[in-house]
Amino acid sequence: MVRAFSHPATPGRAERRRARLALAAIGTLLASGHALAQTYDPRYPVCMQIYGPVGYLDCRYTSLQQCRYLAVGRSATCVENPYFPPRTPTAPRRSRQAY
Repeated sequence: MVRAFSHPATPGRAERRRARLALAAIGTLLASGHALAQTYDPRYPVCMQIYGPVGYLDCRYTSLQQCRYLAVGRSATCVENPYFPPRTPTAPRRSRQAY
């Protein structure tokens, strides 16, 4: 003989379950670490875009020439990093003249 046990509905049971689920979700978010908002590394001017089943961007190249050299034989393209801060030209300094 098989008996089916069922828990009687107790007050607050649903609230405790929701609270446990919320704590688990918050814990998962906190444990996942810091996620970068962008896939481009702003420290390097050139990125290699790798194509394939798992395509991704690899932004760690200092020049297009370096990226192209390392992309040989791969299904990849080298592109300029759109998040690399442009170098703003500094205004030429004027020499001070004594009057």
